[in-house]
Amino acid sequence: MSAPDPLADLLSACGRGDRAAFGRLYEATSAKLFGVAIRILRREDWAEEVLQDCYVSIWSHAHGYRPGLSAPMTWMTSIVRNRCLDWLRKPGLEVIDEDGSVIDNAPSDNPGPLAELQRSADASALARCLQALEARQRQAIALAFYDGLSHAELASHMRQPLGTVKTWVRRGLLRLKACLGEGA
Repeated sequence: MSAPDPLADLLSACGRGDRAAFGRLYEATSAKLFGVAIRILRREDWAEEVLQDCYVSIWSHAHGYRPGLSAPMTWMTSIVRNRCLDWLRKPGLEVIDEDGSVIDNAPSDNPGPLAELQRSADASALARCLQALEARQRQAIALAFYDGLSHAELASHMRQPLGTVKTWVRRGLLRLKACLGEGA
């Protein structure tokens, strides 16, 4: 028998109106869920706004969460994904700048040439180190970190046992760390 998921316990407590449990749930999950939102929306301000709405929804619907149907993180991630997609479908999402005044007066978030050079060097080193990994490790890491899949979702997607997928990710990350450390 597997150990109970602490997130499931927190969701259950939230369903009973436990505000402290909701705070702990937020602390444990907000970084990952923000990452999912930012990958879909591509804008921090939108991701923050959508994530706030998602946590209101999680609080309101925690009593309806059923552990037998999905893992807590999967359930919350689906709320975030769906809310992000709804956000992107919203009509009138952007302000129309017919005369160009908004664009001309907006501060640039673009990095300068030195920052671009460093980012390019970091990206090249990461790409080189990723290529040095075994194909299964590379695929597992890419799906986990770029697509936001949990270990359970990875196991299902890759049709491998959960322990195997966890091992691939852990060993791949250790090899990446060693490879990136060599270039420092």
